[in-house]
Amino acid sequence: MATVNMDRLLQACVTQDGSDIHLTVGRPPVMRIHGSLRSLETKVLEPDDTTALMKSITPERNQQELQEEGGTDFGFAFGDQGRFRVAIFKQKGSISMVLRLIPSKIMSFEEIGLPKICAALCRRPRGMFLVTGPTGSGKTTTLATMVNYINENLDRHIVTVEDPIEYYHNHKKSIINQREVGIDVPSFSEALRRVLRQDPDVILVGELRDLETIEAAIRAAETGHLVFSTVHTTSAAGTITRIIDVFPPNQQEQIRTQLSSNLIAVLSQALCPLASGRGRVAAYEFMVVTPAIANLIRENKTYRIDSTIQTGKKLGMQLLDEHLWNLYGEGLISKQEMLDKARQPGMLQDKMKLKDDRRGGKEDLDDDVGPILRT
Repeated sequence: MATVNMDRLLQACVTQDGSDIHLTVGRPPVMRIHGSLRSLETKVLEPDDTTALMKSITPERNQQELQEEGGTDFGFAFGDQGRFRVAIFKQKGSISMVLRLIPSKIMSFEEIGLPKICAALCRRPRGMFLVTGPTGSGKTTTLATMVNYINENLDRHIVTVEDPIEYYHNHKKSIINQREVGIDVPSFSEALRRVLRQDPDVILVGELRDLETIEAAIRAAETGHLVFSTVHTTSAAGTITRIIDVFPPNQQEQIRTQLSSNLIAVLSQALCPLASGRGRVAAYEFMVVTPAIANLIRENKTYRIDSTIQTGKKLGMQLLDEHLWNLYGEGLISKQEMLDKARQPGMLQDKMKLKDDRRGGKEDLDDDVGPILRT
């Protein structure tokens, strides 16, 4: 019975354009659609239900990990309709599950609205490109698009290390080997320790989550490889600070120097529900490491990075708040959504007030009220 139910839940998620399914005791199944949570009109789940649903899809190895550790993660394919990334955990002694739908179609740069310069950066022979943002902001989708671009256009050996594998890539112009932590290799750091012997050109590390992994990723970029990874930060400048702060004080100066010469770009993103209520749009902050920004990283002046991003528009650079303002101006997102996702909502409110004041005057200066952040 559980498998039938699970299949129906998975099918509903695909057909209703959902992004996540939440299964927890005391509530009916809940689906996240276009950013909002909606209960399905089925029975309230009991402990036996969530246990049966868990067993219907969870490999033996993960069931064992759930018993020992209280949680487990894995991915599986739902026919050819997509893959699901599953997080199972215990709460109040019962089992809860969250299933994230990973679409089978990999989108293009244009479809996800990435800056045009991203394609040129993907052609670089070496360096580190970081995609950052909170959980559920589409980092995995952005990385899959970049890897797919390289796979289709360049002859490279791409090695990915993921936990779990989300998007499956086929060999195209490149060779692509995808290693799953826990199945193909015990840890990110172990995979990175061995990857340099595998003649890679491009390395994707699912997440920079500890000192050892960060060190290995920087070393790989230094030794002539293009490295992609993710960090859970919300701004370009904050990403650099976070990475440096992982290291002990006596190593931080050396890491600043290494980052300044090996980091090529940071793309920070937030996923916003559309004002229409159907679909979502990504807002981006984008920083390309120019000689000026490399200098700020080396000299520990990350607080000046935002103003340098503002002057780098010809390279496609922009601050998150600028992009949110533009999306709001185009009517794509609501005022509340813009303010919720903004890094400096007070400044955006001031800008809206200025715009309203001018609109009420003799001239209508609706189109542009100058840059958002004046430093």
